Amino acid sequence: MLAGGFGLGFVLIVAIVVAMSALRILREYERGVVFQLGRFWKVKGPGLVVLIPGIQQMVRVDLRVVVMDIPSQDVITRDNVSVKVSAVLYFRVIDPAKAIIQVERFLEATSQLAQTTMRAVLGKHELDDLLAERERLNLDVQKILDAQTDTWGIKVTNVEIKHVDLNDTMVRAIARQAEAERERRAKVIHAEGELQASHKLAEAAAVLAREPQALQLRYLETLTVIAADKNSTIVFPLPLDIIGPLMQRFVASK
Repeated sequence: MLAGGFGLGFVLIVAIVVAMSALRILREYERGVVFQLGRFWKVKGPGLVVLIPGIQQMVRVDLRVVVMDIPSQDVITRDNVSVKVSAVLYFRVIDPAKAIIQVERFLEATSQLAQTTMRAVLGKHELDDLLAERERLNLDVQKILDAQTDTWGIKVTNVEIKHVDLNDTMVRAIARQAEAERERRAKVIHAEGELQASHKLAEAAAVLAREPQALQLRYLETLTVIAADKNSTIVFPLPLDIIGPLMQRFVASK
């Protein structure tokens, strides 16, 4: 009787263990890729999943967005400048079956593909584009990665260039270039100001030539400005059109 009870208890324990091993619970963001006798059967989840022990196996796949650091890459730009570029990659699995069946270790495969793609894309652009047009370069890398990982059931949502590291020599060269550019702009602005001032002076001279009385008013205005400083000595230029007739009369009198 005891042997029969012990045998029944053992059978119950084995049945419970087998039943527990057949049950899986998948979270909302998880899916299970189920294989039956080694062949793909279906994708299950989320919730409670029942498997046939010994016949069916399941591989869990996370559907959340994965944030992956792209290690610093040595990139030679089109203008032969060596830089180190690091970035961040955002992607998620949209087809769990493809992610498990089509590629081995899809996380590692995506990381390696992102590194090689970033070096290839950034090497086609000059350093100025790399520093000033990051948004366009991010979009170019993202489109290429998305197209190549589509067969793996992976959607690349975004790529962000995080850091561009230049050596000290190149940093100093860029600083000198920026300083020269600022000096060039300052000279151009000064020359444009001189040009505008010359046009205004020419217009003023034309008005004074038509109205000689206006020149006398300017002289009086100049005296007012000089007198405001309370100077003891005032040097006042005389117009040549006033001195000219006096000189002619003096010569005629002789």
